[in-house]
Amino acid sequence: MTTVFDRLDASLDLPEDEAAVLESVRRLATEVIAPRAADYDRREAYPAENIAAINELGLNAMFVPEEYGGIGLSYSVYLACVREVSKACASTGIIWATTFHGMKPVMDFGSEALKRRVLASVAEGGVGALCITEPSAGSDATGMKTRFTPDGDHVVVDGGKTFISNGDIADHLLVFGKWSEIDDPKGAITALVVDKGTPGLSVLRKEEKMGHRAAPTVALSFDGMRVPRGNVLGEPGQGLKILLASLNKSRPSVAAHALGIARAAFEDAVDYINDRRQSGRRIVEFQGIQFTLADLATDLAMCENWLWRVARMVEAGATDFGVEASMLKMRASDLAMRISEEAVQLHGGYGYIRDYRVERLMRDAKITQIWEGTNQIHRQLIGRSFVRK
Repeated sequence: MTTVFDRLDASLDLPEDEAAVLESVRRLATEVIAPRAADYDRREAYPAENIAAINELGLNAMFVPEEYGGIGLSYSVYLACVREVSKACASTGIIWATTFHGMKPVMDFGSEALKRRVLASVAEGGVGALCITEPSAGSDATGMKTRFTPDGDHVVVDGGKTFISNGDIADHLLVFGKWSEIDDPKGAITALVVDKGTPGLSVLRKEEKMGHRAAPTVALSFDGMRVPRGNVLGEPGQGLKILLASLNKSRPSVAAHALGIARAAFEDAVDYINDRRQSGRRIVEFQGIQFTLADLATDLAMCENWLWRVARMVEAGATDFGVEASMLKMRASDLAMRISEEAVQLHGGYGYIRDYRVERLMRDAKITQIWEGTNQIHRQLIGRSFVRK
């Protein structure tokens, strides 16, 4: 039976080569990644086999430009692939997407020498990380205390970061801090690339989390860490501009990740209530249940359609789409939480035990409302956009 979601997916209308890539990712997600997800979650183990399979397909190359060793496919097909991988295993999805989040600013703002070195590594399967959050600087990034002190041809980095996805496995980390010679809290923010194994870089702890248990999240320390001056993106003090531009590209990616969770929860719920019977009838035949399905399906279809709209804006070269990106991230993550909760409820007691995937999906959904800007912050950004000057 063809559903509204099948028709929505078909409407994406990708070029033939990109459609073939997406189909290969769907097969990988269904046949390889999904069957392993529950075990990795239970053991809180890094999904090394899944990442190896992703690299075997060369998926990092899709978002790296051709001149740096990639194949430079569209933002739309990247988002579609994030959704498919995350639908199969949210942990694997965010590990892969985080490489894009951390390395996209290098593509956009790095020097030619930095791009040729770092992006060639990423295209071959290198892992990236984005290091913004600190214990005293979450939604307000201007409160960060990590300090960059110039010293000849190097920059000395002191401080630390917390809640860093991929922080202990990344080959390249994009770190934000404040340039010591600039006093303005906003104007001092600067970004630079730190390579794995740099002396002074250490992992303080690995977090034990409610969800995404197979995706490593760590606290990092920078103690007199010396980084080549050429690793700075742009000029000192341009970090806030780089940060905001990078978030506008990563927020749709996080939304695609959340929509993968939402789609998985919706499909699991529909499958279950079509099979499960109460009072001699299938659960799906009760009118109240159909009303719930109608609301969830409509909101999910509309949100996925907005995902593709934002993708097309990015591909058209738009630079002013922050509000659209915030709307997308906020609604997609709220929807992932709502649909996963309803899926657990529709499974009844079975939804609360680990034999059914919806238990994991609900745990995985929660963080999507928090990271990449809490949804309270996104509501503020959206609402503020209508204040007349």
